Amino acid sequence: MINKKYTSNLYTYSLFILIFVLSSWFSPAMAQNQTIPVNVGVILHDLNSQVGKILLSCINMALSDFYASHTYYNTRLVLNTRESKRNVVSAASADLIENAHVQAILGPVTSMEESFVISLGEQAEVPIVSFSATSPSLTSLRSSYFFQFAQNDSAQVKALSAVVKGFGWRQVVLIYVDNEFGEGVVPCLTDALEEVDARVPYRSIVSPSATDSQIVEELYKLMTMQTRVFIVHMTADLSSRLFAKAKEIGMMSEGYVWLTTNSIPNSLKFLNSSAINSMQGVLGVQTYIPATVEFEEFKLRWKQQFRKDNPTIIGAELNIFALWAYDAAFALAMAIEEVRTTSFGFQRNNASINSSTDLESFEVSQYGPKLCQALSLTRFEGIAGNFSLVDGQRQTSTFQIVNINGRGARTVGFWTLKNGIMRKLGSPSSVNSSISSTSKGDLGPIIWPGDSISVPKGWVNPANGKKLRIGVPVKEGFTEFVSVTKDPSTNTTYVTGFSIDVFKAAVDILPYALSYELIPFANPDGKMAGTYNDLCYQVYLGKFDAVVGDETIRGNRSLYVDFTMPYTESGVVMVVPLKDIRRKSAWVFLKPLTWDLWLTTSCFFVLIGFVVWVLEHRINADFRGPPSYQVGTSIWFSFSTMVFSHRERVVSNLARFVMIIWVFVMLILTQSYTANLASLLTVQKLYPVVTDLKHYLRNGDTVGYQNNTYIYDILREIGFDESKLKAYKSVEECDALLSKGSENGGIAAAIDETPNMKLFLAKYCSKYTMVGPIFKTDGFAFVFPKGSPLLHDVSQAILNVTEGDVILNIENKWFNKEGSCQDNSNPGVSSNRLGLETFWGLFLIAGVASVLALIIFLASFLYEHRHVLILTDPGASTRGKFRTMLEIFNEKDFSSHTFKTTQRDRVANVGDAVNAILNNCLEIPLGDSSDSADPSSQFIGEQQNSTTTPSTGQEPAEVNPATEVDITNDGEMEGTPERAQHFSDC
Repeated sequence: MINKKYTSNLYTYSLFILIFVLSSWFSPAMAQNQTIPVNVGVILHDLNSQVGKILLSCINMALSDFYASHTYYNTRLVLNTRESKRNVVSAASADLIENAHVQAILGPVTSMEESFVISLGEQAEVPIVSFSATSPSLTSLRSSYFFQFAQNDSAQVKALSAVVKGFGWRQVVLIYVDNEFGEGVVPCLTDALEEVDARVPYRSIVSPSATDSQIVEELYKLMTMQTRVFIVHMTADLSSRLFAKAKEIGMMSEGYVWLTTNSIPNSLKFLNSSAINSMQGVLGVQTYIPATVEFEEFKLRWKQQFRKDNPTIIGAELNIFALWAYDAAFALAMAIEEVRTTSFGFQRNNASINSSTDLESFEVSQYGPKLCQALSLTRFEGIAGNFSLVDGQRQTSTFQIVNINGRGARTVGFWTLKNGIMRKLGSPSSVNSSISSTSKGDLGPIIWPGDSISVPKGWVNPANGKKLRIGVPVKEGFTEFVSVTKDPSTNTTYVTGFSIDVFKAAVDILPYALSYELIPFANPDGKMAGTYNDLCYQVYLGKFDAVVGDETIRGNRSLYVDFTMPYTESGVVMVVPLKDIRRKSAWVFLKPLTWDLWLTTSCFFVLIGFVVWVLEHRINADFRGPPSYQVGTSIWFSFSTMVFSHRERVVSNLARFVMIIWVFVMLILTQSYTANLASLLTVQKLYPVVTDLKHYLRNGDTVGYQNNTYIYDILREIGFDESKLKAYKSVEECDALLSKGSENGGIAAAIDETPNMKLFLAKYCSKYTMVGPIFKTDGFAFVFPKGSPLLHDVSQAILNVTEGDVILNIENKWFNKEGSCQDNSNPGVSSNRLGLETFWGLFLIAGVASVLALIIFLASFLYEHRHVLILTDPGASTRGKFRTMLEIFNEKDFSSHTFKTTQRDRVANVGDAVNAILNNCLEIPLGDSSDSADPSSQFIGEQQNSTTTPSTGQEPAEVNPATEVDITNDGEMEGTPERAQHFSDC
């Protein structure tokens, strides 16, 4: 009984557990079937048009693909479509928010419609997701409920400016539609062009409703301008009309450059063949879509589905807006699922209860802020590329550069924010590049308008034949640069000069004809109408198209005009009178050598004397005697080598080695000194009176400057008083003022630019010299307006002129006139004195030889007398040993062969003298020495044992005590009284 009851309970419990497990399995499935519908609005222009059907099909396919891959998601987007018809967008969006209670709105299509919808979304806290509005002006609304899933037009301006810079175009005309879409990108594009030194001289604004005649009228206006580079930013339908009319009037021919923003290449697939044919040669920027496997599969699936849904439409193609619509719907579905709520409702805003306006009466979405946050954080790999948002904008950094040819667009390169322009993405030359490339060589071959393969210059002469108005200065002096003369009989003005010839030579080598007229900048009386600064400013005011003359490149002028490359030397110099210093100084003999060379030579005289004395003192009697005598002999010996008049003998090999080198040094030095001194005394030496401009400022001297030039301003800035400045107008007047001098009402120096002063010295080179440059300038150049397209071409032409023989011929024509000074160089400005840097190698050799000889002598001396240092009393001090060594050094070295030879010679000389005396006085044959008892024989033998003094008599003879008779220094005999008396009687 118990077992049956127990078994029955067991079955009951098991059934209960089975039911519980099955219920836990089926609960999620049941919950999944309970999906939450979320209303989403879609605003398109025309749902029945081909574009509208393509966009809507991509949105539907995005939701289908999303929920097919996320079947377990609870939310399901329900599309509520509306047509804007381009004029009822406000009603459509208000109906979606107020009646359909949509949680987000996809669209509308255009930027003009978007601005009002953004305001509605901000009021109702409903996110507005745009997949086709690209205007940068929409971001200025700063709405946290607006998300620009389409690519902002400002992202492509860097790519366009890189193309302009790569081809070197300096001026660009912008052509854009007169609405929010067109005007939004213009500020960004203008700034990007200015960053690459390209100017926008004109903006052509075309109304969205412009007729063909109005478009043609605007195009004819562009034809009259110099610029031939145009950037077009307008919708595809309006741009097709623009290019069609441009082709009709000949503006799609060779020489023209047409660039377009991505609005045209992105919509190229929707244009007919005639519209594309009118755009042949256009270069455009197109949004880059990675060619992934997923993208190719999506295109195939979409075509199959679209043909199935729209069998009457043939040849439909996807464009970038359709892909953005797909990604926008996909991202919105993902964000709504992230909110994870059971219902999406609206509530009435407290502030709108008593409101009388329609906008303020809208209900507010309860989950709008959360949905905005979820959209901002959405990241995925979309069909149009990697999808991510920053500040509500889609981030894209890659563009294709396409060339429209044939039936479509051909890719010629790419542009990325990191690497700039490149031929192919990921090419080795562009990987890890830290500097953006802007070279046209990084693009593929381009076919320009008119089927030309040559890169257009970007500008030409105006089609109406207008001549350039070129201003020239009117000069009273220095007319070699610019000369304006007028023929009274014909009233014709002639402009000539060096600057004019340079300009004409540059224009002649331009690859096109340049029509111009030279207009003097003068008053009715024929004098110059202002300063050179005033003349430059006329270009800025537009009264002149350029200025040709001796106009200097200055920083203050470059603020409002541009300069070509300089065609003359640069710098401001000073011209001062010359003075001849030849033989006018009592100390001219010191001029050949610099003070450091004199000092070095004197020191080496003392060094060589000391070295020779050390080496000769112990073995050469010429260097012995009292200390004063030894010092005087050493110095005399060293200095006498300068003229090779030394008579002291040098007997040691070390001293001879030193003297060989020193004599060679003195030979070179004396010969150089003699030659330089002869040049100083015989050749005319002209030196500038003063070489420092501040010297005249301190002394209160008057200096001169050329009239109507900026030199006056420079001198005033330095500190010169106006009363100390005097203007001159011509070369002759400058010479007259310099000849008078500052004390006599003239000037002490003339301050002017290098070309002018060279022209002055070409006539007066014997009287004046040029010092400087004392200020830095960039030379003479031609003036053009800021951003002028002529500037680059003329600068290049000037370089070609100045690098060849043309400039030499022009200079010979205007400056090398007959009778002019051919050599206006100043030989005296640069020093011709001999310095230590010329002979330091000789002194180095002599010094090394002297030190080496001393080291060898000292080592030999210490080795020879090492017993003094080693065997001396161990208790002796170092000082005592050193004193002993000095005493030994001061003694004669009788072991030297020099002293042995001298002793034998002196004894023989004394013996001969005694023999002569004995022969004369005693008449005894002294030559017979066989008789030892002979007193003379004994005398001679005794003398042989004695040491006599040398003939110089420098020190007394040492007498042997055994000697009975000797000869004194005076020639007298000494000895025993008997013998002395005997010799005395004799």
